[in-house]
Amino acid sequence: MQHDRTTGWDRAYEWKAVTLLSLGFGLVGIDRFMIMPLFPIMMKELGFDYQDLGYITGALAIAWGLSSIFMGSLSDRIGHRKILIPAMLVFSVLCSASGFAGTLGTLVLIRALMGFAEGAYTPVSIVATIDASRPSRHGFNVGLQQTMMPLLGLGLSPILVTQMLKVVPWHWIFALLAAPGLLVAWLMYRHLRDSDAKTAAAHTVTHDASPHRWTDAFRYRNIPLGIVGMLCWLTNLVVLGAMLPGYLTEYLHLGMEQMGFVLSAIGFGGSLGALTMPALSDRLGRKPVMVLSVIGTFVFLALLTQCDANPPKLFAFLFMTLFFIFALITLTVGPLSVESVPATLMTTASGLVVGIGEIFGGGVAPALAGYVAKQYGIEHVLYLALGALMIGFVAAISLKETAPRASLRGEPMRAPELS
Repeated sequence: MQHDRTTGWDRAYEWKAVTLLSLGFGLVGIDRFMIMPLFPIMMKELGFDYQDLGYITGALAIAWGLSSIFMGSLSDRIGHRKILIPAMLVFSVLCSASGFAGTLGTLVLIRALMGFAEGAYTPVSIVATIDASRPSRHGFNVGLQQTMMPLLGLGLSPILVTQMLKVVPWHWIFALLAAPGLLVAWLMYRHLRDSDAKTAAAHTVTHDASPHRWTDAFRYRNIPLGIVGMLCWLTNLVVLGAMLPGYLTEYLHLGMEQMGFVLSAIGFGGSLGALTMPALSDRLGRKPVMVLSVIGTFVFLALLTQCDANPPKLFAFLFMTLFFIFALITLTVGPLSVESVPATLMTTASGLVVGIGEIFGGGVAPALAGYVAKQYGIEHVLYLALGALMIGFVAAISLKETAPRASLRGEPMRAPELS
């Protein structure tokens, strides 16, 4: 192993683990969101409508949420590896199957099962990232890991799949983009380690390594507040991701390639926000960055609702909206939740915040948005996202600060032991 000479910290393992966990989360993003730019074509071929898209999106999100809740708690008992590696294998295979579903019921079932595997991966990968990180790099490393979902899933994949449509039928795009998950699963099997509670306790403000019931997580204020916040942030993310392709092509009458260009702002803005703002919170604190990000999201989303069919302006407003949204998501599911609780509840806490937020923000919101789009017009769904941000602001200003700050930056720590 290569260690930091001054602290004994295993820097080589830290970056190896963060890289693998980041690539895995990027593949989660591709598998989850690549259906969005393909959906206008799927609608015509399979006879779907916007409410069907709400059902498809909602089924994945609800399964994701339920899985995050239960698998997060299970990971605290059996370790990260036994959750992460099977989850990677399962959602990669199911992504391929999505392209060959011929009916709404089959596609909803496949996406629900896929959501269960991706929901298992999400909180466990966040805590595995924090376990591998020095405390002074919690925000930066979790931001790096989380940024891969918007960068690959929402940034590159809309451009990639709309270009691939020129040479490959949409059915086969799902199969081709699922294969890398098998490789990453194998690399995780070779290199990823589990940690013990005593080591993990140094990553929390409680420094508590004793056993706890999973329900004890709710006793820490940031957890219920994080759940409310996550509901609001995911309402914005899922509504924008699911409904914007139709909004841009049918309401603003952009072409498919223009739509792909504008939609890529979700990924590029989100990836930059997830990378930079959590890193800034390592220095300024989690709470001030959260409050600033809620205000920023509201301002730029409001500008987006008033924008006409101007692709560069649409790209800019969408870029900044998602810059702040992904900062909020990353901080909420990562440092704010994990640092707030004892070591034996780290994955449980993140899983609860991810899971309950997904079920309601990711599951109920797109179904509601689909109903609004079908009954009143797709242009009205953006106001649903604005309303959620008002609730999220109240949650953000009520949070308790958890950033380790300078007191932990020089503290010698060891990397997780090989299980």
